[in-house]
Amino acid sequence: MCGIRSWALSPGSDAPRPVRMVEGMTTSNYQPLHLDWPGLVNARDLGGLPLEDGHVREGALIRSESLTRLDQGGVEALREAGVSRVLDLRRPGESPDPHPFADDETTYVNLPVEDPADIKRHAGPMVDLYLDMVDARPELFAAAVAAIADAPPGAVVVHCAGGKDRTGLVTALALSLAGAEKEVVAADYALTEERLEPLMREHLAKIVDEATREQLREYQSTPATNMLTVLDHLEEKHGTVEAYLLSGGLTGEQVKALRERLVG
Repeated sequence: MCGIRSWALSPGSDAPRPVRMVEGMTTSNYQPLHLDWPGLVNARDLGGLPLEDGHVREGALIRSESLTRLDQGGVEALREAGVSRVLDLRRPGESPDPHPFADDETTYVNLPVEDPADIKRHAGPMVDLYLDMVDARPELFAAAVAAIADAPPGAVVVHCAGGKDRTGLVTALALSLAGAEKEVVAADYALTEERLEPLMREHLAKIVDEATREQLREYQSTPATNMLTVLDHLEEKHGTVEAYLLSGGLTGEQVKALRERLVG
C-alpha cells in the first residue's frame, strides 16, 4: 500500500511528525493510514479502524478530497494501490477541472447524494445541513453505500470536493453498517479538519473580510458532535443506520457484501 502508517507531514514542512491519537477511539493503538498521494492532503485509508467484530480491512475503503487535485504521480500512486472503484459524490459540472478517472468506465462512478432542488438550511450550522441531506435523499445515500458494497475486488475511494461533508456522511454510514461504534465514526470524521488545514489556511489568506473568514472557519470545522448528532438522529428516526439504508433501497445482500468487504 502507499499509506504512511502513523506518520504525516506537518504543514509547510518536509519533516514527518507522529500522527496524534484520535480522541474517543475504542482501540488505543489505532492510528489512521494517511496516504502519500501527490496533490492530496486528505486521503486516508480507513484500514485498522476498530469494529465490533475486528477492524476495517486495510486497502478496502479510502476517503479523500477531490481527485481532480491529483498530479500525474498521484494518479499513478492510486492505480498502484489497487483501486477498483472511484466513487465521486459531487454533482455533475460542480468543478471545471477534469476528473482523471472520468473516462474509465470500469472504475469511475458518479453518484451525487444531494439534489440542487432540495431545500437546505445554509444559514445554520453544518450539522443542520447534514440532517437535511440524509432526510431528503435516503435513496441517494443508499446508492452510494451500495456502490461500495458492489465494487470489484480492490480498494474503493470515496470523495467529494473537500472530502469533509458528503464523504464524511457516506463513510460514516458504511462504517456504521460494518459495525463501528458511533464515537469511533465521529472521531474519524473529526480528523478531517486537521487534514484540510493547509488548504483552508491558503484559502483564508485570500479573504479580506473578517466576518466571512470566521464563517468559513466555522463551516470548515468538523467537531465529532456533528456526526454523533446525525447518527443519533438516524437511530431515533429509523431504529438503526441499516434500517435507514434499507429504506432507501439498499438490499440485504449488499449489507452482507459491504461487511465482507470491510471487516478484517
